[in-house]
Amino acid sequence: MKAKKRQFLEENTSLSLNQESLFPSKGKLDIDDEDSSDESVVESSDEEVLEKETEYFNKLQAKSAQTIEKPYSSDVDDDVSDDEDLRNTVGNIPMEWYENFPHIGYDLDGRTISKPIRNQDELDKFLDKMENKNYWRTVHDKQTGRDHVLTSEELQLIQRLKKGSFYTSGIDPHEPYVDFFTHEKMIHPVTNIPEHKRSFTPSIIEKRKVGKLVHAIKMGWLKPRKPKTDESEEPKFYDLWEETESKTPTNSELARQKMAIPAPKTQLPGHEASYNPPPEYLPSQEEIDKWKEDDEDERKLDFIPEKFDSLRQVPQYPTFIQERFSRCLDLYLCPRQRKMKVMVNPEELIPNLPKPKDLQPFPTFQALCYKGHKAMVRTISVDSTGQWLASGSDDGIIRVWEVATSRCLREITTLGDQPVKCVSWCPNKSVCLLAVALENKIVIINPSIGDKLIYSATDSLLQSFQPLADEETTNKQESEKSNAVIPPWKTVETGLPYQDGQRLVITHPKDVSKVTWHAKGDYLACVVPGNGHAQVFLHQLTKQRSQTPFTKCKGAVQSVLFHPTRPFLFVATQQYVRVYNLVKQQLTKKLMANSKWISSLAIHPGGDNLLVGSYDCRLSWFDMDLSTKPYKTMRYHKRAIRSCCYHPKYPLFASGGDDGNVVVSHGMVYSDLMQNPLIVPVKVLKGHKVERNLGVLDCCFHPHQPWIFSSAADKTIRLFT
Repeated sequence: MKAKKRQFLEENTSLSLNQESLFPSKGKLDIDDEDSSDESVVESSDEEVLEKETEYFNKLQAKSAQTIEKPYSSDVDDDVSDDEDLRNTVGNIPMEWYENFPHIGYDLDGRTISKPIRNQDELDKFLDKMENKNYWRTVHDKQTGRDHVLTSEELQLIQRLKKGSFYTSGIDPHEPYVDFFTHEKMIHPVTNIPEHKRSFTPSIIEKRKVGKLVHAIKMGWLKPRKPKTDESEEPKFYDLWEETESKTPTNSELARQKMAIPAPKTQLPGHEASYNPPPEYLPSQEEIDKWKEDDEDERKLDFIPEKFDSLRQVPQYPTFIQERFSRCLDLYLCPRQRKMKVMVNPEELIPNLPKPKDLQPFPTFQALCYKGHKAMVRTISVDSTGQWLASGSDDGIIRVWEVATSRCLREITTLGDQPVKCVSWCPNKSVCLLAVALENKIVIINPSIGDKLIYSATDSLLQSFQPLADEETTNKQESEKSNAVIPPWKTVETGLPYQDGQRLVITHPKDVSKVTWHAKGDYLACVVPGNGHAQVFLHQLTKQRSQTPFTKCKGAVQSVLFHPTRPFLFVATQQYVRVYNLVKQQLTKKLMANSKWISSLAIHPGGDNLLVGSYDCRLSWFDMDLSTKPYKTMRYHKRAIRSCCYHPKYPLFASGGDDGNVVVSHGMVYSDLMQNPLIVPVKVLKGHKVERNLGVLDCCFHPHQPWIFSSAADKTIRLFT
């Protein structure tokens, strides 16, 4: 029997089984020792050992057979019992390293742990979340790749750790302290051990050590410490403002002493600080109430004087800590050195501007008031001769006034009830034309006033136009290039509109907000906000053609303006003003207005300076030869600025806002490029009323005289001369 066991053990030594787990550590069988055992052992003990050997032999045989028939596999999660240890022994490493391997680590025996099969998609996860009652307590173990359901003990441990408590409830952090040594005097001592005999005799070892130290001190090998005096034990305090007198002070030290400032001294207490002051120092009830109402800086005394019969009745001073703290602040924050101040005259900081009397002429008072509109007057325009004034209102009526007499000569009422957005006279003196922006149309009107030869020649000029044969094809090609609809032109030849002055109608995809003429009077630019990339249109009057100069518009266009002498086009968005060269078809400059929303544009007759008004009460002057940022920003209005303009001849510019004021300023531009423009505000013109939070809506100068026209929401037009 023993020989069979030995042979079986030798054959199964190659199996990777933990034999120590099959046999107890204290009861390992040693067959060689059994053979050499003493013969005097009792037979009953041999039988017990034989039974144990047989039991362990059978267990080993069953384990080996199971290993041979069924190799180890960690893929099956259901066959794993709770007692089996599936510990992953890879250590504290990133588990992403095993992404490209079929296993996830190694167990205690060094065999690979295969990855579990996880074929759940999002729908399976959702169903598991809805149906599985233990879903909320299930966590994923990255070490083994399995899902672990937390037990009640583990959940309780997690909750205690989140609260910051101990890991177990058996520990009481606030248990009462048991004082071993009580304050009560006991009869018997805690320890009553009698003193040892050697405690009464001097130590020989200590005597030898002291002798060595004394010998080292005598020989100079060891230097003893200096004895501490009573003065050195006390803390030393230094006075920051102490006047240190040197025997031979240098020049720098003398200068430093002169510049030093002594510490401020506290004010000595007077009779009112006494505990028993005279009656005249005691305040009345009215004075006490007034003292409490005053600010701390305005009070003459920091306390209220009180009277006590004796010094022992004086209570504690309630503001003692506050007073000491303020005294420390006075010492800490007081200047310790005199600084030489630069004596600056405040009048020198103010720029030397000329007096307004020296800058005349400019408009100073109201001369005429043009009344007749039934709604707010949005736009006005003066013709190039300075004799006629055109105005457009929300009542849909266009009126032409005589400037000198404020008499209404012409009313154009066939346009409808829609508000008139903009009117503009043609700057060409040889024609008599008025451009009107109404809804999505631009109407070219001949008001037929003034010189009969001029307005009759204007009609003959418009009637002499003959469209080309390939006009439609060119319009289609331009519309395909610009990805926008080219506005069609319509000629008004007969009927009531023709008698009312209408000659041409240009229809746009959306409403038109702004119309402006070129200096020569042949080209017309308009703004169509909200029309995608085609927000700017250019119209040529003589050829009756339209085009969109931009395939893309960056931002919402607010206003456009032609340069008076060069082929430049100014396009203003909400925060920027872009200058385009129409000949080269490229962007020349980009001006930053430093404002949130631009409302209006005006260009100087010289062409090198630009005026930009905004709804955030700012009026910016740009010197385009100097910088792309404003040369000067003026804030003379309290509300939004609606319009701004330059005088074509005089060095004047003006702005009108919702506060109902028109601010006239002197703006001289010198021919010397080294000299900056002179900007001086000279007059604030008042007279318009603010209605519905709207004031002056438009303003423009007379072409020849230093006069200014302004229209407002109060349905009037005023002339200031």
